[in-house]
Amino acid sequence: MPIATISPSMAQDIDATSDAIDEVNQLRGRLWDDESEFDKEKDKEAFRDYDSACDRVKNFYKEQHEKQTVAFNIKARVDFKSRRRARMGVWEAIELLNTLVDESDPDTSLSQIDHLLQTAEAIRRDGKPEWMQVAGLVHDLGKLLLLFGSEGQWDVVGDTFVVGCKFSDKIIYPETFKNNPDFNDAIYSTEYGIYKPNCGLDNVMLSWGHDEYLYNVFKDQSYLPDEALAMIRYHSFYPWHREGAYRHLCNEKDERILAAVKAFNPYDLYSKSDDRIDAEKLAPYYQGLIAKFFPPVLDW
Repeated sequence: MPIATISPSMAQDIDATSDAIDEVNQLRGRLWDDESEFDKEKDKEAFRDYDSACDRVKNFYKEQHEKQTVAFNIKARVDFKSRRRARMGVWEAIELLNTLVDESDPDTSLSQIDHLLQTAEAIRRDGKPEWMQVAGLVHDLGKLLLLFGSEGQWDVVGDTFVVGCKFSDKIIYPETFKNNPDFNDAIYSTEYGIYKPNCGLDNVMLSWGHDEYLYNVFKDQSYLPDEALAMIRYHSFYPWHREGAYRHLCNEKDERILAAVKAFNPYDLYSKSDDRIDAEKLAPYYQGLIAKFFPPVLDW
């Protein structure tokens, strides 16, 4: 798939625009966690309405909740470390997502490149720092797992949760865990399971999917700050950042990064619409940002 190129004159325009935005970001850089403004008029009750979700969404979560076990999650992490799936740049990876529709998402039927650009543009319009715009642009790139031989959508998308301890009743459709082999396990079904109190989220296994995969790809191959990496890793961890679950496993670091994840969530959730975005028009600006925070080519 061809990657758009930038002419010298266009590059100068990007530099001038970037410099102007940098001036604003220097003034507003400490305000990345200000309340979002773009969604003031949004009807938030219309989002994450899982009670009214279609059978496609409900069937997806039933399968995910039955198959995300401790054994599977250990296997997935071993597989991640044992092979390289692709070698390409970030914009090329974005283009690969153009035909993907997320079966777990009740809020939009657009391709993923539309959602990524909607998220990044909402963050940009609110004057947030460049690193946060980039986090919005790339946060769902882990869904490339669907093209890299995943077992289905159930091990790629959907809300995440902790495995290895009792499944929280704050997870959507909690009744669908009853057929998960870990549900009645003598250890995995207890409050702390295989973990210690306040051990920290860095030391627990979240259900394997695009969040955890992309975090592991980027943590050693980007120049993103910790807040951006937290936004990527935990943006689907709704039982924690929205419902307040798993506090008994959290430490002081988790409480600090929670603010970053909460600041990002409105842009991920409420920017979704069925309006198309002109990806070709926006490409030069975001390619310029990508060059600031990533090397030209990454191992996936």
